[in-house]
Amino acid sequence: MFDKVLTVRLRAVVTFVSLRSAALKYLKVIAFTHKQIELKELGKLVICQENLTAKLQEAKVHFQIPEIFYLATCNRVEFIMATSIEVNKEFAREFINFMNIGIYSHYLENFISGASIYEEKEALNHLLRTSCSMESLVVGEKEILAQMRKAYENCRQANLTGDYLRMVMNRVVKAAKEVYTDTNISRNPISVVSLAYRKLKEYALTPNARILIIGAGETNKNISKYLQKHKYSNFAVFNRTKSKAIELATELNGKAYDLADLVNYKKGFDVMITCTSSIEPIITAELYKSLLNGETNRKTIVDLAVPNDVAAEVIEVFPVNYIEVHTLNELSKSNLQERYQELIHAERIIEQNIAEFIPVLKQRRIELAMREVPEKIKEIRKRAVDCVFADEIQLLDHQSREVLEKMLNYMEKKYISVPMRMAKEIMSSDN
Repeated sequence: MFDKVLTVRLRAVVTFVSLRSAALKYLKVIAFTHKQIELKELGKLVICQENLTAKLQEAKVHFQIPEIFYLATCNRVEFIMATSIEVNKEFAREFINFMNIGIYSHYLENFISGASIYEEKEALNHLLRTSCSMESLVVGEKEILAQMRKAYENCRQANLTGDYLRMVMNRVVKAAKEVYTDTNISRNPISVVSLAYRKLKEYALTPNARILIIGAGETNKNISKYLQKHKYSNFAVFNRTKSKAIELATELNGKAYDLADLVNYKKGFDVMITCTSSIEPIITAELYKSLLNGETNRKTIVDLAVPNDVAAEVIEVFPVNYIEVHTLNELSKSNLQERYQELIHAERIIEQNIAEFIPVLKQRRIELAMREVPEKIKEIRKRAVDCVFADEIQLLDHQSREVLEKMLNYMEKKYISVPMRMAKEIMSSDN
């Protein structure tokens, strides 16, 4: 009888949880990408890393968003949320305004009109496609998965995320690994870095070309590997944190400097490769002129930062070969055509992962909804022993009390396992 009553109640709970959550109901994404917005403009949305955590925490509290994380790469800025509130373009406008990134109103309206809003299954599909590089400027590059994982981990450590986005990210990583393993989407891997190096090779630099590397992050580390592989050997590495500059310079047998030392650097250069997290250009016309140290020949600049590290006036005033993320678009289009068949295979893997994930997420939400059951059962037992049947128990002899204690322990353990077992049976019969 108790089992039947419990089954009815559990089915009501399961139905309630399923309908209320609709499994993916709370997953929302606000995305600004290269598909709708010029890469040069996307940089205006990038949040300074030093202020990022504080801004996200303030927004989390202000908008009552349970979980959130922020992703920024060379071709996208996205806010991934777990929330029950309606996320539309009006909300996106209010959200970006609250973040106080410093965007003029006319720019903001352009961004909002170009924003993509994803919800529920579409949001998960977007995140899976993004992690597999299918939404990237360069399809097949694996860097995006590492960038997503790092962005999520930073926000997780700041207590901006919870169990819901943890499960979503686990699925994102699983799907991406399957796509990269089971398809040839990343065969002869092409990335923004490799495309930039292809372009750089067109200028036929000599092996002893003087190369300034500004920034010691992953992007510059990756392009440095190409340079080192092809026997370039004259490097000067600048970084805000000098220890990282030393680390990269050691690998390249080059010299390491503080970023602040750029203003005093007088050794000249042939190539400048820059990628920092600065939200303002760090290579101004004045600084560039100082770095030239009187030289007048054409230099080559590889600027892979978003927003750009090199001020527009540098390109306008001085003779340079300028390579930036935006100029790599044509190369990326041919890359997409080469991988068309692999995209079809990858789509199937993504669809399968979405189908698998929905019942898993439902089950997890039921587990969370019912995790108080063990404590409730213990409370019922305690009340029965201490209050409801206290007088009758006092009349029992010692041996009878021991038997009663063993029986209650047995029933408690058994009935703690019953709800979850029955919930799983209900879930499996509903799917």
